Amino acid sequence: MPDIRQSIQIDAPAVKVYPLVNSGEGFSKWWAEDVVLRPDGVDLGFFNRATVYSVHLVRSALVETEWLCDSGQEWKGTRLRFHLNETKGQTQLRFMHAGWEADTDYFVSCTTTWGALMFRIKAAAEGKPSVALFSKTGWAL
Repeated sequence: MPDIRQSIQIDAPAVKVYPLVNSGEGFSKWWAEDVVLRPDGVDLGFFNRATVYSVHLVRSALVETEWLCDSGQEWKGTRLRFHLNETKGQTQLRFMHAGWEADTDYFVSCTTTWGALMFRIKAAAEGKPSVALFSKTGWAL
């Protein structure tokens, strides 16, 4: 099974990065503007909710946070893992979107998108201007 992997150095301590990757509120600062909190997880809406990904938290700790994807033709059953390693006030974020069934065109597209999202997390954690990559209607480039 192929996995998407990304890594980025963030000029901020892990306590600034962690809230961005362990909650729906955090996701809304860098990933998707359309976030609905549920008792058992989060729904992220894309393109006027033509696509909705439901995820639920499996593990949440300052060092590693993991979400299980509950919906999406290719996302269902995959896992989003955010590993934080802080050294001297800087955080190395290692991300993995694990458990894809196949290396499809959509997988490749998501690899590119996750790369862009890493820079959104970095900006948000460092206190720089940042908005979610996806507005309610489309890309917020």
